Amino acid sequence: MPLLVMKFGGTSVADLERIGNAAQKVQREVERGYDVIVIVSAMSGRTNELVGWVEQTSPLFDAREYDAVVSSGENVTAGLMALTLQEMGVPARSWQGWQVPINTTDAHSAARFVDIPRDNIDRKFQEGFKVAVVAGFQGLGPDGRITTLGRGGSDTTAVAFAAAFEAERCDIYTDVDGIYTTDPRITSKARKLEKIAFEEMLELASLGAKVLQTRSVELAMRYKVRLRVLSSFEDTDENSGTLVCDEDEIMESKVVNGVAYSREEAKITLVTVEDRPGISAAIFAPLAEAGVNVDMIVQNISEKDYEDHPGSVTDMTFSVPINQVERARKVMEEARAAGTISYEELIADTEVAKVSVVGIGMRSATGVAARMFKALADENINIKVIATSEIKISVLIDRKYMELAVQALHDAFGLEMA
Repeated sequence: MPLLVMKFGGTSVADLERIGNAAQKVQREVERGYDVIVIVSAMSGRTNELVGWVEQTSPLFDAREYDAVVSSGENVTAGLMALTLQEMGVPARSWQGWQVPINTTDAHSAARFVDIPRDNIDRKFQEGFKVAVVAGFQGLGPDGRITTLGRGGSDTTAVAFAAAFEAERCDIYTDVDGIYTTDPRITSKARKLEKIAFEEMLELASLGAKVLQTRSVELAMRYKVRLRVLSSFEDTDENSGTLVCDEDEIMESKVVNGVAYSREEAKITLVTVEDRPGISAAIFAPLAEAGVNVDMIVQNISEKDYEDHPGSVTDMTFSVPINQVERARKVMEEARAAGTISYEELIADTEVAKVSVVGIGMRSATGVAARMFKALADENINIKVIATSEIKISVLIDRKYMELAVQALHDAFGLEMA
């Protein structure tokens, strides 16, 4: 039988009524002739509750026990979904990660997939079961302990199962009806996309779009898993939602397909850093070791840019998530105390936002940066940092102008028009 993977997020299974609604969608796919693997998240708010209990019990918790506790939310949902389907007359069985088994690395709370053997679930399908309900977010480490995959891990679980079982498609059900050109809460002109390329979706996800978890898109792109994002709360058919697919499936793409933003940004500048070979490694290696996620980097022109001048200095600017500013500050102060780098001052600006335009059409188009910068200039928005890739241009601006910038760029590239 053809196979479909369906994933339901926390809001889609928040209570028994919503589990029943999700089960009806599964039943419809079974009636269309599919065997179905359903990946479920914990009920909305449950994982946060479980994490809170762990932190109250043991602030310096054992990561293995943390995983044992926080993975339990998905187990409850999987059992309730299987029971609901059975009551509807659909042969279904629930599966926890260790029962499949979903083999992962031993990095507790941030595990990665090793492999997903098909034998056990395939055997159940051959016995006449039509639905396997699998607890997302969790797996089995090499030591036999439960592992978890990090926040958003159920998306990644769904894509991994679609790849392992060669599913026709992986449907991600959520509380929005697809992927939009930008956040509809910021501009009413935002338009739902029928299709978007893997690369575009990966950039949008990494730049702040919350619809899909970044790792799930990476996995889908690697294994060519066709993803469909659609609403749990609307009647759907084969043409609903947004299809995330290979670029070859899209006949003609706009130059820019989306505008993404992130409020949770900060800009750090190291003033008068010694300008010498190896200084970048001396700065960014300890930041990486400390788990600080550095994004945009700019090295300013040296005050005295002569190769033989021992006193040449420069300013180094980079962006980090706002919740990592103090960690970055501490790492830099330790590096200066150890003598591996020198600088006069560290300036942290925590009132910035990142705004980006993304589109695979940028590869073959000219003037995208000029149009973007003009649109921002027309609104009197100053650009602090610029970063580019083949299909993306990102700028760091004052946070108070973020929504205005998103609206201006959406208009400038005509994204409201199909």
